[in-house]
Amino acid sequence: MPFADPTAYTKGQINRAGAEVRSGDPSQEALDIINNWRASHAYILNTFQATLRNRTRGTGITVAQRLKRMRTIVSKLDRQPKMELARMDDVAGCRLIFPNYKSLARFRKEFHRARFGHKLRNDVYKYDYIGRPKSDGYRGIHDIYEYNVSSLLGRDYNGLLLELQYRTIYQHAWATSVEIIGMITENQPKFHAGDERHIEFFRLASEIIARAYERTNSCYPDLTNTELVRRFRRLDNDIHTLAVLKGLNRSTTKMGGRKNVILSLSTEGNLDLFTYAKGADALRKYFQLERLQNGADIVLVKGDTAADIRLAYKNYFSDPDDFVRYVEKGCKKLISKQSRSPVPKARRQEHGLSKARARV
Repeated sequence: MPFADPTAYTKGQINRAGAEVRSGDPSQEALDIINNWRASHAYILNTFQATLRNRTRGTGITVAQRLKRMRTIVSKLDRQPKMELARMDDVAGCRLIFPNYKSLARFRKEFHRARFGHKLRNDVYKYDYIGRPKSDGYRGIHDIYEYNVSSLLGRDYNGLLLELQYRTIYQHAWATSVEIIGMITENQPKFHAGDERHIEFFRLASEIIARAYERTNSCYPDLTNTELVRRFRRLDNDIHTLAVLKGLNRSTTKMGGRKNVILSLSTEGNLDLFTYAKGADALRKYFQLERLQNGADIVLVKGDTAADIRLAYKNYFSDPDDFVRYVEKGCKKLISKQSRSPVPKARRQEHGLSKARARV
């Protein structure tokens, strides 16, 4: 693995490098320090995800991983002035996509009982955005693990943090379409920026999907089905977001059988793929492309199959088809029910826990 020596720099040096990129004028030394820090997380990703793949094989659960992009590190440091790079907990990320909420909850519960040295850093309810959806409509669950092994090769990496992200296929379709709109327009609903109408569009869409497919609620639990669908359709008639998503050119670029993939999306919407058998080769190319990039959105990902990568990173392939289908069919389902209270209280608490725990 190029660089990837977690002991090469102190946390103070890493934090100072983060402060330099936040200032907008980082030195080459600062960039080298950050790339070494990121590459160290690539190492723990490659070992941690092996455990996930062993547990999900043959289950219909998709597992993919990504190393946080330099541009998103800079963006997060800008949005959170008190954030220090050395304690950023999502530099390494694994995404798990489940066919339904029941399989998600079962897998997560069993994984929390797993016998390994890695330490769960958060309370199990802290990042439960299914039980308590975010105000923008985001739903999913995150867990933060601290890497901890006893092997001679791996123990220098102990203490690094990794984020696990759990989503159902419905929640994932919504989240990737939010990303797509952020890529193709000047609006950034993911970061509550831009035209408020786009943010509201995805809030309403989240509620529609939650009710129609998962018998739960998102951020508008008190709206009737009729009012919810009416608001959504009226807003979409105004901003035409569904038409925009339907009109995108889906990428059909072939990946082959290599599992380490660099996705590079140009500002014109053209996708370039670079595939590698070895993670170290992919990481070298990734850092090279970042240095040379001219506005392209570049990310290094890994999955068992090309289909897994396409599913986990639909936004790079300009593929919102699942989201469009779920929303359009969801509207029809809700109107046909004509029910004011789509989710019984007991069912809400199954997802959202008790009121006492919701305040944790």
